[in-house]
This record gives sequence, C-alpha cells and structure tokens, in this order.
Amino acid sequence: MSLIDLLTGNTGNQVADQAESKFGINRNQVIALLAVAAPLIISYLRNKSQDANEAEKLNNALDKDHDGSILDDVSQADARQAEGGSILSHIFGSDKQNVENQLSLTSGISIDKIGPILSMLAPVIMGYIGKEKQQNNVGAGGLGDLLGGILGNASNQAQAQQSSPLNDILGSVLGGRQSQSSGNPLNDILGSVLGGGNQQKQQGGGGLGDLLGGIFGK
Repeated sequence: MSLIDLLTGNTGNQVADQAESKFGINRNQVIALLAVAAPLIISYLRNKSQDANEAEKLNNALDKDHDGSILDDVSQADARQAEGGSILSHIFGSDKQNVENQLSLTSGISIDKIGPILSMLAPVIMGYIGKEKQQNNVGAGGLGDLLGGILGNASNQAQAQQSSPLNDILGSVLGGRQSQSSGNPLNDILGSVLGGGNQQKQQGGGGLGDLLGGIFGK
C-alpha cells in the first residue's frame, strides 16, 4: 500500500471520521491536514534515521509497538492518542509547537485541536511504516532508504494520477519537499502550500480544507 492509498483510502477516511466526530471539525479539513502532516512526520523520521542511534531506536519501536495491525482496526487511533502524543514529541522535538502552529495556519483547524488530531494520526503512520518495514525485511540501517522510498513513490503517484484537490495538495507537498530541500522538513513541506493556505484564510476560508470542497463529504 502506498502512502497516498493509505491517506485516500479507508484508513484516511476513518481517521477523518473519528476526528470529525470527536472534535467537531469538518472532515475535509482533517483529510487536508493528513495530506500535509503524514509526509511531514515521515520526513522528520527519515532525517532522524540518518543517525545510527536514532535509527536503532526507531527500528526497535517499530518492532515492538507498530506491526501494522492498527491499519486493520483504525478505531485504535483514538484509544492510542496519548501514545501518539509521545511519538510526536520525540519526532518533532523542539519543533513540535512550531509544527502545530504552521499546520493550524495551513489547514484552518484551531491550534487547540491540531495536537490531538496529529496524536491520532501518529500511531497510524507508525503502523504503516512498521508494516512496510516487515514486508521489505528492512533493519535499522535501511530505514532511511525505506522512508525516502515511501515519499518518492507517493510523489510519483500523485503526479501520475488524475488531478483532484487531494492529489494536488499531495503533489504540491511532496514535490516541494523534493525540489526545495533545505534539510528542514517543516520548511520543505510547508513551503509550497503555506502561501495558498494563508490566502484562503485571508479570504475567510478554511485553508487547505476549502480546496477539497465537498468531494469527500458525505
């Protein structure tokens, strides 16, 4: 399963439904947030995995706690929210508050709800990475290449598929990461989409969530 299949398929939709039900946020905004946050989380993990000690820690965490079973029961995302918060604190470190602020600005979701939604997403992303790790028989030394491959494949898929609001967001996010790499995932990923999000908000809209319109609405 590719990252785009994860986000646009049942898993992404179920996470969005849970967040909408729990926090009263329009699911289109949640899906748009996932489209930006998932590559961001993976990019931060890829950067961390360049350090051998961090790669070993990530490898152990994936083996111990993230076998991919959450993808078959996405209701775990809500139950594992506290765990997700700890995951994000480790992944983002001192950047965590800035990441949440920028994602709030981009998505139009209030800052007090960004953290909890990301905490629901984090165990799902870790489960996805854990499953890919198992299927590809990758150890600590290969995690950087695995994570880079996930992002690269998603970028190629977004560009190859028929244009849609969500694909356009993913293509912009992933393309910006590759073409404007600065070594800082937050700058790379949000650089190409933050301007559009600001413009939407100035017009009174909901940032990236507005771009999705009613396509994914029920």
